[in-house]
Amino acid sequence: MSETETSAALDRPKRRAIVEAAAKLFMRDGYGAVSMDAVARESSVSKATLYAHFTGKDRLFATIVAERCAGLQAECEADPDWQAQDLRTALTSMGRRWLGFLMSPATIAIYRVVVAEAQRFPELPVAFYDSGPRPIKEWLTAWIAAQAQAGRLAAPDPLVAAEQFVALLRTGVFFRATLGVGAEPGEAERRMVVDQAVGTFLRAFAPHGASPAGS
Repeated sequence: MSETETSAALDRPKRRAIVEAAAKLFMRDGYGAVSMDAVARESSVSKATLYAHFTGKDRLFATIVAERCAGLQAECEADPDWQAQDLRTALTSMGRRWLGFLMSPATIAIYRVVVAEAQRFPELPVAFYDSGPRPIKEWLTAWIAAQAQAGRLAAPDPLVAAEQFVALLRTGVFFRATLGVGAEPGEAERRMVVDQAVGTFLRAFAPHGASPAGS
């Protein structure tokens, strides 16, 4: 291992400490109230080390979002049901994981920070969208395009289809959760949301003359 590679390996725990400290501070105090100095103190690293890894708060925030969304994608791809030929099975698997991700306290906290501080810090929503929603939507779009090419879906614009599936998942349960209104939905309600989203999606994009997949 070269000297550079050794240094990089030694720095990984510091980078992880920085990201975890920043996530804790952003979710607790908001984006604007958190300084790079505060992140350095919370993660017990020097400012030089902090800036060697991240040039600013927007890059830190982007990393937090990117890592969470990459984790969701990896979980979906590792699930055998996602590879199923039956589209209802595959979409239900992905939908349940996606809704669970959306409803997690960390995701809701991040979303609230972005909405609350977007006007004051225009770099924040850009970092959020480019690091999380856009790449994971592109991943879903590519999957839908592959299904359409194989004749299992009729989706002339896979991007629109992907956006509509995500919109079906982000129904009232997510909206209520971001507002803190009402009780947290139980497993039965979450499953119903996903099942209805999958059913609506398959009815909308079933190949002409074919019954919805898995029906």
